[in-house]
Formats: sequence, C-alpha cells, structure tokens
Amino acid sequence: MKHAAGRRADEGLYSIGQAAARSGVSAKMIRHYEDIGLAPPPPPPAAGYRLYGEADVHRLRFINRARSLGFGMKQVQVLLALWSDRSRASADVRQLALQHAAELGERIARMQAMQRTLEELASRCHGDDRPECPILDDLEGGGRD
Repeated sequence: MKHAAGRRADEGLYSIGQAAARSGVSAKMIRHYEDIGLAPPPPPPAAGYRLYGEADVHRLRFINRARSLGFGMKQVQVLLALWSDRSRASADVRQLALQHAAELGERIARMQAMQRTLEELASRCHGDDRPECPILDDLEGGGRD
C-alpha cells in the first residue's frame, strides 16, 4: 500500500517535495512564495501532508519562469494578476515585458562598463611582487584620476 502522499500523487495531488520536483521550484522557495503571497498555501492538511494540485504546480512553474527572466517579485505579482485576468489586454503584458527588457538593457550596459573598467585597471597592473597596484589606487581614490 502506498503512503498517503504517494497515493494522492496518482490523483493529481502532490506533497511539497513532489510539487517542487514537478515545478522546478525548491520546497524552501515554495514556502517563501506562500509567505509573501505569490502562491496561495494549499488547504489545511487532512493527513499531515500539505497537498498541491496541478494548478498550484502550474502557478509555480509560471513564477519560476518569470523569475528566470529576471522579473522581480512585484513584477511577478503583476504578471500573475494579468495571467489570471482573462479580460486583460495583451498590450498590458507587452508593456511590462518591454519595460523589463529596457531595465535589463540598462543593467547590462552598466555591468559592461564595470567590466571594461576592471579589464583596463587589470591591464595597468604588473601582477608581480611589487606593492604598487593601480587597481587598489583606483578603489582608494573612488575612480578619480
């Protein structure tokens, strides 16, 4: 005889570990998403197990994919609301995606500038036993020449 959580998985209900495996979201993150309101907690357990349905797993996959695209928690909350609102305009979703893409572009540009600065500083460093270090000098001076 299978234990309760295993038997329920056959019926489309999953323990938190099974929901984590099916969604790609760790059990710890599932609990976190529940705590901050992104994912509703399942109904109170009947046999000591919190059980998640297919809709819960689908929602967790949605959250996971949005997070993998760099959306912040507040943006994910907005996306979830748009996802569940069948009367929403796709233009609203498109605008949110384009705004996020622009923000990512700005962050990438800043990171590329940091990379170029570090590469330039490293190229000026002898990297030997001498104590002189243009990298530390730059950090000390706050980037001022």
